[in-house]
Amino acid sequence: MLHVSDRGLGPVRAVYPGTFDPFTPGHFDVVDRSRRMFDQVTVLVAVNDDKRPSQTTAARAAEIRGLLPADWANVEVAAWPGLTVDYCRRNGCGVIIRGIRNSADWMREHELAAANEVLGVTTLFVPARPELASMSSTAVRALRA
Repeated sequence: MLHVSDRGLGPVRAVYPGTFDPFTPGHFDVVDRSRRMFDQVTVLVAVNDDKRPSQTTAARAAEIRGLLPADWANVEVAAWPGLTVDYCRRNGCGVIIRGIRNSADWMREHELAAANEVLGVTTLFVPARPELASMSSTAVRALRA
């Protein structure tokens, strides 16, 4: 598989933001595919004022760290209360990764991607694998209840 830095661009850092409440097999798959393309991937556990997560940001970040294989040396997990583009600027991340399950995701994410592009950070959409496309954090929470 072609690695982004193989094209002579230097090390490329990417960030995969989300509330991850909880972190699903679909999220895991996006991280796995992304870590193969980029030198460094940060799973950015974000604060979203429109959502009421079941755990604190720090607890969600710790849970994700525990789920990721130890040999994924180029993947880190961070908690961040601000805008993703601000995290990217402060940490040298040139790409925002977003998983897309369906056309509703595309419409919502396309608007955010356009705004982030104006601010200097490109978004890469990673389509969900068909067997994972129906899975969402909301559905996983419902199954746990």
